[in-house]
Amino acid sequence: MKFLLQLFTWWNGQTLGTRFYTWRKGKRVGEDEFGNVYYEGGLSTYGLQRRWVIYNGYAEASAIPPGWHGWMHHRTDTPPSKEDYKPREWQKAHRSNPTGTPAAYRPPGSLSHVGERPRVTGDYDAWTPGS
Repeated sequence: MKFLLQLFTWWNGQTLGTRFYTWRKGKRVGEDEFGNVYYEGGLSTYGLQRRWVIYNGYAEASAIPPGWHGWMHHRTDTPPSKEDYKPREWQKAHRSNPTGTPAAYRPPGSLSHVGERPRVTGDYDAWTPGS
């Protein structure tokens, strides 16, 4: 079953092509607190060291913590696994994107908000046919 998932889907972890490329050219750099594994190896189109992640579960880009995001995008050459990174007191803990989940933000008045929408007040007049 895992073979079929890797053959036909890209969002369930790694594909067969990624698995093969990782086996041939990948050098494991580290792992984050969510179980995502980071690799580097080979050269990209721009001549930079190619970096990629194999997600633990669904491939969701917002599941990459800030330190690893900076390393993935070549903002820093030192991966978080090789430095002693301590977040500042004003920095919040990483949270993945909740869009499309029950934890998503639904402001009052939106169609997906639970409850009744507030009545229209003020200078707004609803359009009616024939007026």
